[in-house]
Amino acid sequence: MLLAAIEVFKGAGVLIYPLAVCSAAAVFIICERAFALRRAAVMPQDLVDAVIAGKPLMGGKHTVLARIVEFAEQHKNDEGAVKAFARLEVNRMERGIPYLDVIYAAAPLIGLTGTVTGLLQVFSQISPDTGLPDPVAFTKGVALALSATVIGLCIAIPSLVGSGWLQRKVENYAAQLDVLLERILNRTR
Repeated sequence: MLLAAIEVFKGAGVLIYPLAVCSAAAVFIICERAFALRRAAVMPQDLVDAVIAGKPLMGGKHTVLARIVEFAEQHKNDEGAVKAFARLEVNRMERGIPYLDVIYAAAPLIGLTGTVTGLLQVFSQISPDTGLPDPVAFTKGVALALSATVIGLCIAIPSLVGSGWLQRKVENYAAQLDVLLERILNRTR
């Protein structure tokens, strides 16, 4: 099984390197954003409850909601600035997610490039005497050429799912922050 996996990676040729970069970047972005977008780092429940109840705000100093509350308290008479700051915080939550879109578009194309170049190599080895390829070498060559596309798709699919999941998470937080922002602005008026 391990030898088969090694053969698949060898079949991708030199394009395994950009595919590996895409894979590593996708894993990093998904893990980093999943950690950064956990509820405790964005909107801890105790802080949300305090904003809704109009109670004094304590705790969660390094969270998105706490930064918005702190900015609102420092700029009590500038509602537009507070809303702009909240939009900037949502933008910060989206950091890195657009790169997943690039990865899930580029990885299959890189894999397809590997497949096309591999097939060109396979077809270039047709015997000029008989006009036919060696059946064993031809079959093995085509299988290896297709491995680049398989690797590209194996990178693209989790990137697509991760991007959608993370984007939906940010959208949910943004909607919740919009509601809380009205409460925050009412407190500072």
